[in-house]
Amino acid sequence: MAEDSSGALFTDDELAFLRHVRFGELPPAVRPEERVALTETDPRRDLPDPGDERDRWDLRHGA
Repeated sequence: MAEDSSGALFTDDELAFLRHVRFGELPPAVRPEERVALTETDPRRDLPDPGDERDRWDLRHGA
């Protein structure tokens, strides 16, 4: 048995029902044939090419 915040005691079955009411059911599992292959891409670039304005970029963005 478990106790809720008001002090009431619940059985395991009642707690299971309350979890189901609160969270619902899990979605169905994804079958292997429904999965897709991921393609790796280049890592994200945080800064643009510095070019001739590297000092101005740093000043403008507080680096």
